[in-house]
Amino acid sequence: MDPKERLALIKRNCQEIVTEAELLKLLTDKKKPSVYLGTAVTGRPHIGYFVWVLKLADFLKAGFKVKLLLADLHGALDNCPWDVLEKRYEYYNKVIPMMFKAVGADISNLEIVKGSSYQNDPKYFLDLLKLSTKTSIHDAKRAGSEVVKFGDNPKLSGLVYPLMQALDEEYLDVDIQYGGVDQRKILMYAREYLPKIGYKSRIEVMTPLLPGLIGEKMSASDPNSKIDLLDGSKKVLKKLRKADCVEGVVEGNGVLAFLKHVVFTVLEDAGEKFVIERPEKYGGDLSFGTYVEVESAFAKKELHPLDLKNGCAAAISKLLSEFDKDREKLEKMAENFEH
Repeated sequence: MDPKERLALIKRNCQEIVTEAELLKLLTDKKKPSVYLGTAVTGRPHIGYFVWVLKLADFLKAGFKVKLLLADLHGALDNCPWDVLEKRYEYYNKVIPMMFKAVGADISNLEIVKGSSYQNDPKYFLDLLKLSTKTSIHDAKRAGSEVVKFGDNPKLSGLVYPLMQALDEEYLDVDIQYGGVDQRKILMYAREYLPKIGYKSRIEVMTPLLPGLIGEKMSASDPNSKIDLLDGSKKVLKKLRKADCVEGVVEGNGVLAFLKHVVFTVLEDAGEKFVIERPEKYGGDLSFGTYVEVESAFAKKELHPLDLKNGCAAAISKLLSEFDKDREKLEKMAENFEH
């Protein structure tokens, strides 16, 4: 792949790149650049995580060294109880590689890093103190406002969170940080503040947040808004049947959003079509080659919401079939996850 082809792959389904010119230069100048995404070990991973799994898979295809940070200490800073922190880390460490396998990604250049493996280092702590002397309380709170659960009586930990996330770019020795667009304020904080303590700014890549099935952000803390990785096909179908999916309405439609950003990405890479199975008495199976065809048919009310939900449920269940054989063992790992 030449630099422009690699750029096109990275841009797929992205919402913003700061900056695209810097990214193209990196792809031109460096044979094997590096990127990281951090995920705090808070709520149980759900199908929304496939958005960033697929984007990291794109980075892998584009020749990147990919580092996935399982941010255990960040989990504690964002209200994960300390006594279950290690259990949550172990669960994430088990299920997330399975997500990459489910989408057919080659993970030979993927490295999973535990946050506390280097964040407890004295040099890191000294840099954190240095960064705190450059950062106002207002700027720290603003940076974390879309990510950290501050509440009515905010903890000091929420202000530390974005400072550590910025430092992670340097200590993971990467060229790019990637995250959801809800991370934007932290990513822009990192670009502005790392140079204040002598480190270079990085390129920041963001993908959009998917609407939840109930019409809001897909959230690990709201079981009705998301489908868990361990949900079986019956539960998946039950949740999809309850999803907000008003006939003809595309905006804010979580079912369509998941189809666009996850299902069709997987299908297009595999050279397959999206097929909705229906009995002959209801017109037989429907087949779509692109997401645009699905959205157009739905907007014109040529595709019924129930058919759309059924097709999406089948596609999700196929993705989650990777977890079938280990579901019982994984459920045992996660049984104390919420406590």
